[in-house]
This record gives sequence, C-alpha cells and structure tokens, in this order.
Amino acid sequence: MYTSEISLRVRYGETDQMGYVYYGNYAEYFEVARVEALRNLGLSYKAIEEKGVLLPVYSYSVKFFKPAYYDDVLSIKTEIREIPLARITFYYKTYNLSDVLLNEAETTLVFISRESGKPIAATEDIVAKLKLFF
Repeated sequence: MYTSEISLRVRYGETDQMGYVYYGNYAEYFEVARVEALRNLGLSYKAIEEKGVLLPVYSYSVKFFKPAYYDDVLSIKTEIREIPLARITFYYKTYNLSDVLLNEAETTLVFISRESGKPIAATEDIVAKLKLFF
C-alpha cells in the first residue's frame, strides 16, 4: 500500500455561514492530495497528460464526521491500496491538528487515451512506481 500526506490551511472563503468548510471544497482538497501523492512517487500529472493519458474522475464519495473551520490546518492522508489496472482509486482521511478524523473519502479515476477517448491500461511508469509499495 502506498501512502502520502499533505497539510493545508482552511481559507476564510472556503467556509459557509455556519463557519464550517463548505462540503464542496473537499473535492478540491482531495485533488491537491491526489496530485501531490503522485508527485511524491516521482510522477507528474502534467507529464502523464503530455503523454496522451487523461485521468477523469469516475466516482467520488465522502463521509463527514466532524466539521473543519476557518484557519484550521488539515492533514489529508492519501492511500493507494492496489496496483491500478484501467482505474486507480485514491482513499483519503482528513484530520485536524488535534488528530480528530473529520472525514473519509475516495475517488476512482479512469485511464483514458487522449487520442481515442477510450479507456486504456494504467501506464507502465505508474505501475512500476507503485509496485515498490506492494
């Protein structure tokens, strides 16, 4: 299993009238965590796309347990639990500085050929980098 972790601070504009982080902002937080998880593997999202491979989101789900607030520093732990085939799934857990679990989420992305628009197998470089953790 591969794991990665990032920290980010909640900005005022990301909160709602209750003072909570607006739920829709978590999708963006998870995107940052996902891109950085790949970067920590030595893979660039930009380079993947330049090779003609796109990674659209196939599914996204989140369960909320506690809210996050303006100026909180959040830690998002990202896991890849299996070697990807034609899809790659990222699992996330978000914690505050008190180490309280705020939510759990997952996104599944599909490897798509930019040229044909059809699903393809995970690229060899991604599979090779991840195999080191399994």
